[in-house]
Amino acid sequence: MKVLIVLTSHDQLGNTGEKTGFWLEELAAPYYVLKDAGVDVTLASVKGGQPPLDPKSNDPSFQTAATRRFDADAEAKAALASTQKLSEVAGGDYDAVFYPGGHGPMWDLAEDANSRALIESTIASGKPVALVCHAPGVLRHVKAKDGSPLVKGRNVTGFTNTEEAAVGLTEVVPFLVEDMLKASGANFSKVADWQPYVVTDGLLITGQNPASSDPVAHALLTMLKHR
Repeated sequence: MKVLIVLTSHDQLGNTGEKTGFWLEELAAPYYVLKDAGVDVTLASVKGGQPPLDPKSNDPSFQTAATRRFDADAEAKAALASTQKLSEVAGGDYDAVFYPGGHGPMWDLAEDANSRALIESTIASGKPVALVCHAPGVLRHVKAKDGSPLVKGRNVTGFTNTEEAAVGLTEVVPFLVEDMLKASGANFSKVADWQPYVVTDGLLITGQNPASSDPVAHALLTMLKHR
């Protein structure tokens, strides 16, 4: 089995002058859930090469066994430093796609035509797409075969308005993940802030927050094993 993990290349947190990027736990958790199960994992990003890490996600208070393992893994760090350019990736080569979050994807992947085409073709091919935390925001312009929003009528979750308010970025982000999904016709559900929560609807798997990264990855792995 082969899974493509798609990362942001955006490193500016709006007009705050602060840095952003992908959230480390949301890459490290699925990376090892999949690798340890024998899955061939490929990393890609919008611009290719080294994607930006949200510096806050490297704070000791946010570290997990998976992030510590990743930091000590020379092979993993080499793969991260040389991600494939998304526009040069052949989506048909993979059995599934996984999108880690962090705030970065809301600026680039949410508006990226290559990402949109990748998700649309993957779903159309009967293959799963998993997204966690802010990454469900990447579905903003993704369409179903009939031209309607892919999430319309689907059960989904993602980073909530209250979680965004808790980190003080409601007025900084280009849109709120929860509001966008609801406006697109999705059936959005959530649990208490920062608690793990996964929603599976057909081939679409979404997770609410960083704590959901590991269970989302396991849900994807289970789906792949039963295909």
